[in-house]
Amino acid sequence: MTDDEPNGRRTANRDFDVELDDVLDEEEDEGGLFDDLLSGEPIFENKEVLRPSYTPHELPHRNEQINNMATILVAALRGETPSNILIYGKTGTGKTASAKYVSQELENTSRKYDVPCEVEYINCEVTDTQYRVLAQLANTFIEQNRDYARERVRELEDLLAESDGDPNALADTEFTDERDVEQRIEEFERDLEDMEEVPMTGWPTDRVYSVFFDAVDYVERVAVIMLDEIDKLVEKSGDDTLYNLSRMNSELTNSRVSIIGISNDLKFTDFLDPRVKSSLGEEEIVFPPYDANQLRDILQHRSTDAFKADALSEDVIPLCAAFAAQEHGDARRALDLLRTAGELAERDQADVVTEEHVRRAQDKIELDRVVEVVRTLPTQSKLVLFAIMMLEKHGVHNINTGEVYNIYKTLCDEIDADVLTQRRVTDLISELDMLGIVNAVVVSKGRYGRTKEINLSVPIDETEAVLQADSRLGDIEDVTPFVQARFDN
Repeated sequence: MTDDEPNGRRTANRDFDVELDDVLDEEEDEGGLFDDLLSGEPIFENKEVLRPSYTPHELPHRNEQINNMATILVAALRGETPSNILIYGKTGTGKTASAKYVSQELENTSRKYDVPCEVEYINCEVTDTQYRVLAQLANTFIEQNRDYARERVRELEDLLAESDGDPNALADTEFTDERDVEQRIEEFERDLEDMEEVPMTGWPTDRVYSVFFDAVDYVERVAVIMLDEIDKLVEKSGDDTLYNLSRMNSELTNSRVSIIGISNDLKFTDFLDPRVKSSLGEEEIVFPPYDANQLRDILQHRSTDAFKADALSEDVIPLCAAFAAQEHGDARRALDLLRTAGELAERDQADVVTEEHVRRAQDKIELDRVVEVVRTLPTQSKLVLFAIMMLEKHGVHNINTGEVYNIYKTLCDEIDADVLTQRRVTDLISELDMLGIVNAVVVSKGRYGRTKEINLSVPIDETEAVLQADSRLGDIEDVTPFVQARFDN
């Protein structure tokens, strides 16, 4: 073979000592990347049962609240307008799960008795402006109306075809002749052409509301609109959305609208217009926190479906319940803890989830919480935290406010940020203390007055990684803190 032949041909004509079968046998012996992980027996039967998005078929210790909701919403099944409902309670008290459970039962029963009733769920933490809420609702009802119009066109076309061979086909219908049927088909086809979806930006809000209003009122129905985290909507966009929704029924011809608002903030109605407050809060349902025994029942109930038989040691569920009971009876926290403990056990390729896995899961969740809190801090708070972290990295403990402020000013110069006053920086330190990121204790220095002694309450390495992930703080060069001599040392 000559040197000027292409490399590909030279390679193709080479004799290899290694046989292809030998290579395949070797790969089979070694196993792939995931083979070892799949070789162990799974601990979970259905992990989704432990996620917050799962709606269980039974909700222990929430029968009273569920029955209250059902008593109010049963009016929808009679074609009447149900009262608006406001649901209050801390995070993880079963508000959303209970409301979704009742909504599913309501829709199932409405289909059973052929009553037009629909529930539309919106998470206002994600859909947090009046425009987005109205656009999402309008597009949902437009899609339903399209389905209805297409189905009616099909039925009428079938009726028209039947009347060709049977002169009595229209006898028991609302139509006098075939021309009437054709006109009705044309009306539905025009409606389908006019049903334009609302874009997620770009229209005037009053136009979006008008399209939503027409979409809801297109056919006879009772529409229950569930607004989860309703306080976030009010905080971001005011109470215009709630005002418009709560006043719709006086103008609707075919439909009726009812609102279910869900909130973690018991005081958010204090900021509403009195007219909105009176019409929106017709019925109020409060969800109290769970105690440790109730949390244990919930975990026991879910774990039956979530885990394989005998996958949990006896002390796992009581420990998860005890940890979560300390966090204001948060069932979501308890379920997260149990799921994370199971995942850690799977990674260890253990057959059983133990107390040690629960304690490790508690540490992991706490660290994840801290990372999320630090990540979402405003830039000025991040700069203050960065200054405290740098001092600790250089061996300074029981840091005082003046030391933090000196480094903070240097960091502001580094990224060209506004420098706040020392009083405002002291306030930011207090906020970090409330969030559990630092520990700030006021101590007396006798004749030198009082000062705050500050120490980090979170791991330095993880905190530094989160802070440097911020595009502005990532540009900071290594700043060596200058610490004045202390008289108390």
